[in-house]
Amino acid sequence: MQTLLDPPPFGEPLPVEASPDTLAFLSRRRSASAVTLQEPGPKDEELRALLTLATRVPDHGKLAPWRFVVLSGESKKAFVARLAEVAASRPDGDQLIAKLAKLSTPPLSVAVVSRYSPGKIPEWEQRLSAGAVCTLMLVAAQAMGYGANWITDWYAYDAEAGQVLGLVPDERVAGFIHLGTPSEPPLERVRPEITPLVETWRP
Repeated sequence: MQTLLDPPPFGEPLPVEASPDTLAFLSRRRSASAVTLQEPGPKDEELRALLTLATRVPDHGKLAPWRFVVLSGESKKAFVARLAEVAASRPDGDQLIAKLAKLSTPPLSVAVVSRYSPGKIPEWEQRLSAGAVCTLMLVAAQAMGYGANWITDWYAYDAEAGQVLGLVPDERVAGFIHLGTPSEPPLERVRPEITPLVETWRP
């Protein structure tokens, strides 16, 4: 993998330049199915680079209103087992346990945790910034040559599951980003027609 360029020092001018290659890449961005993700996943150095790139999102107030929980190896298996125990206590436990396959299959997953800091910056903007982190992680992972999928599912919203993950008050799971090498290439899906989604405001 090409070495990640060192980030620019604070205050360095960053010219706005056209990048046709980036536009071409984005035109073919596609999430990979979580259950097709297998080894190899990003190595430690690649993961650090991926997370570093993901934090280059709009962040009003420079609050860094997000954090990461990395799930891999035996620790990830233990996490999934704990979630299975939570699910087993519910009336629809079998269905909830079945949904854990998308979490257990990929070799590496990262929980992007949205955290809210009361103050001048609206909570909505802080939560949106965490969502932007998830999006940029997907883009950066594919640019590194890995498959990635952004999933929430029941364990992102369940209070008991949140305790297992280690959430504190005012924290929410923005998404689980699953990473690995797809066993089969993802197929293009239907994309929205832009025309009916766009209007020009007029007084």
